Amino acid sequence: MAMTVNSKFVNKVIKHYLKYDKDNPFIFVSSIMAFLSIAVGIAVLMIAMGMMNGTENEFKKRLFQMDYPLTLIPLGQNIATDELTSKLSNEFPTLKFSPYYRTQIITKSGSNIKGSMLYGVDFEKEKELNEIFQKAYKHSIGTQSKFKIVAGEKLIEEMFVKKGEKLTLYFSEMQAIGFGSMPLQKRFTVDATYSSGISTYDDFIIYTTHEAFHKILKRKVSVYDGIHIFSNNAMEDVNKINAFLKKEGYENKTRIIGWWEQHANFFAAMEMEKNALFLALLLIIIVASLNIISSLLMTVMSRRPEIALMKTLGATNTEIKSIFLKLGAIIGVGGIIGGTILGFLSIWVLTTFDIITLSADVYGFSKLPIDLTVTDFFSILIGAIIIVLASSRYPAQKAASTDPLIVLRNE
Repeated sequence: MAMTVNSKFVNKVIKHYLKYDKDNPFIFVSSIMAFLSIAVGIAVLMIAMGMMNGTENEFKKRLFQMDYPLTLIPLGQNIATDELTSKLSNEFPTLKFSPYYRTQIITKSGSNIKGSMLYGVDFEKEKELNEIFQKAYKHSIGTQSKFKIVAGEKLIEEMFVKKGEKLTLYFSEMQAIGFGSMPLQKRFTVDATYSSGISTYDDFIIYTTHEAFHKILKRKVSVYDGIHIFSNNAMEDVNKINAFLKKEGYENKTRIIGWWEQHANFFAAMEMEKNALFLALLLIIIVASLNIISSLLMTVMSRRPEIALMKTLGATNTEIKSIFLKLGAIIGVGGIIGGTILGFLSIWVLTTFDIITLSADVYGFSKLPIDLTVTDFFSILIGAIIIVLASSRYPAQKAASTDPLIVLRNE
């Protein structure tokens, strides 16, 4: 038969123990320190998780634009054609497609030399897929020549050229010169510049027209090196596209690569770092819970005569245990609530005011990104509540095991 607990009696004793005790002031101070430690631990954990998520989302946003949500790569010749692009456009009207050519080049201006990747794209289609390209082209000088380029601002600065000036590109293909040969080269006009926020791309990727590839490299018209695909839900659409390609007879002739596959190691490392940081910062709350244990144990030791007297007057072990479990829970949960308020307030301050600024050249963004997800928030709360409740069990058990005969005899 389960023992009933006198809630009125338990709550009255808890209120008494929560008050400041002049005879044992250190117990009250220890409880306050435990409360503050948990509150600070929760706030720090919320800010840290928000920073990790925010940073990851910023990188995803930039990689999503520069690497494209999906890329169709042909596994044979004459696969990525205008015909295939038209079929895909008709089947998936909500998606956007931009066929491209690609080749490695060397850029040269004076004594400055740089290895780069040159993409041949349809500028109008590319603007629909690539927001960064679209912003750059809005500020183009309007060059009408087919031999024009859109390059990263960092590359243009390193080459010491400006918009409207010429930049020499060297191709891997060779051309006959007298009795020998030398790499193909062509001077292109810098029509526009872009800034993706990731210096690696700004220093490496250059865009030009389809016609430039037709003229210089003799690439076949309407036969491309691949097709860039824009999708707002790439992870689901990739399966639909693969199913359509299989139905159309393109099975084992093409491959669809998602932007997440190109940086799988990078995001796996970020996820591992995030999990490690969560566990490390959770130790702050574990250390804070030790203050709860020590505070409750000191309360138990100082209140032993009272506990013995309560048991003598009829208080059950369950009631005594309930007193100290609830006492620890009040301190711990109070710290969690205070930490949650402090955490959200700190996140609001950090996202509203430029207290912390980052180097845009290094990170690609200057404002500290914080994005605390609902999953992470509840993971923090659940983990903290489990730790707090677990830390109250031993002192409660210790109080319930007090032998009134031994204690009162010694008094």
